[in-house]
Amino acid sequence: MIATAAADFAAALPNGGRLAGLDVGTKTIGVALCDAGWSFATPDKTIPRRKFSADLETLKALIAAQSVVGLVVGLPLNMDGSDSPRTQSTRAFARNLAPLGLPVLLWDERWSTAAVERAMIAADVSRAKRAERVDSAAAAFILQGAIDAMVR
Repeated sequence: MIATAAADFAAALPNGGRLAGLDVGTKTIGVALCDAGWSFATPDKTIPRRKFSADLETLKALIAAQSVVGLVVGLPLNMDGSDSPRTQSTRAFARNLAPLGLPVLLWDERWSTAAVERAMIAADVSRAKRAERVDSAAAAFILQGAIDAMVR
């Protein structure tokens, strides 16, 4: 099941349980996790993209190890809310996650990377450290937005 509304996604989930946030890029997948009570999201790791089958196996192992019950995938909409080629690619990625058997929420990720970059610059994180952490931090930003909407 793929949802675009937080309430629909929450209804498809068991009561509580860990969620994973994904920031899907062309070269990497940023991953974040939240606690079972949906209070806070934390960056986890950045997965280098390979063939989709390899990406799926990596995600499957992560989901099993972390007892994840649902996925929040960042949806890169244009600033006016319309779809772009990257949006279509992300929707296809989400559809291809069906073998995992988990509910998926497509969450608007506009400004997520920019917000994370600004916060890292303000915290005086070096350019090299920002480059290695930005994808998982953006995934945490996306996931936090989704869990905040679900618990309201």
